[in-house]
Parts: sequence; structure tokens; C-alpha cells
Amino acid sequence: QVQLVESGGGLVQAGASLRLSCAASGRTFSTDTMGWFRQAPRKEREFVAAISWHTSTNYADSVKGRFTISRDNAKNALYLQMSSLKPEDTAVYYCAARRNIVASTADSDYGYWGQGTQVTVSS
Repeated sequence: QVQLVESGGGLVQAGASLRLSCAASGRTFSTDTMGWFRQAPRKEREFVAAISWHTSTNYADSVKGRFTISRDNAKNALYLQMSSLKPEDTAVYYCAARRNIVASTADSDYGYWGQGTQVTVSS
């Protein structure tokens, strides 16, 4: 059974850092594109970052220069290092995977999803 499990969310003050992790299981994800999406209250889910199997990355403009996506294929793991957090980064963050080499920004392109982890940034 394929499973993606996020961890590392929490409540932090503006300007702080957090590192999200996503543990993938059920099969190898080493050739998948992996991504992070987020959904704030009363808003649609939005793309945050993606990384292809060969570590090509793609970021939303709103997080460029503050967030870094990375992966450890040996551990079947995905990470999101978030720095200089802002209140507008508050959302549930989801890990996603797609069996394609393109680091797509469209959530409809991803077939595997985690349950999400809450990130709350206070001002």
C-alpha cells in the first residue's frame, strides 16, 4: 500500500524556520517527481515546490528564496526547509508524488497524497 506521511509542522513565530518531512512507503519513489502543496483556510490548494528524480526543482514565486525542497531517495524521503516564515505561509502542507519526470505545478498531475501537516505562523 502506497503511503505518504508528512511530519514537522507546528506553531512558530514570523521569521522562524521549520523543516517538513515526508516519508514515502509502499514502493520506491526514486524516479517520481515529488512535490509540496498547501491549503490555507477558505483557499484553494496551491503549489509550493517540486523536485524531479534528477533533482530539478520548481518553486512558487511566493516561496522562492525562502523555501528549499530536497529529497533522499535512499530513504524514500522528501523535505521542505522553510525559512523566514510569514503569517501568510499558514496552511496545511501536503506531500505529493507523480510518476513523471516533470516537476509539475498542477495538483491534478499528482496521484499520491499525504494527509497533511499543519503549519501556523503567528505575527
